[in-house]
Amino acid sequence: MEAVPARESFSFEAVFHAQYECIARAIVRILRDPARAEELAVDVFWKFWRTPRAHGERAAGWLYRTAVRMALNDLRRHNRGLRNERLSDGVPAQATPEQAHASREEQAHVRLVLGALGARQAELLLLRHSGLSYDEMASALDLNPASVGKLLSRAQQAFRKEYVSRYGEK
Repeated sequence: MEAVPARESFSFEAVFHAQYECIARAIVRILRDPARAEELAVDVFWKFWRTPRAHGERAAGWLYRTAVRMALNDLRRHNRGLRNERLSDGVPAQATPEQAHASREEQAHVRLVLGALGARQAELLLLRHSGLSYDEMASALDLNPASVGKLLSRAQQAFRKEYVSRYGEK
């Protein structure tokens, strides 16, 4: 990082020209998206402009710290959006109408097949799909942990058989 002009000779333009590339590179290293990094770098400098106490000898550190924090917040926001998108209806926001329809139709098929299975088989499949381990599944369903693998395998086979009999091969 280049030195920042002293407070008494503070020039926002000089700080911007001296630090912009460094700040944008720091953000790119976090986001891996150069276009978004440039947008955030501008936001960092906008925030810097509105924070007079940050001007002065320590401006470079303030800019770098703010850039990293804003990039991490943006990354978290993006990841939350992806997670919420998956949880909402499984249809990506940028999906075409045909893709959205096909996804909803597939979900309806899966729900019908799960409804046709026995309760314990459906519960096992749903718990496994939710990411639970065998031990956690055994605890949740009050099963012997040693039998979970076999019961889950049978549930998967029953699901596959029911799905194929209703809708054919995928």
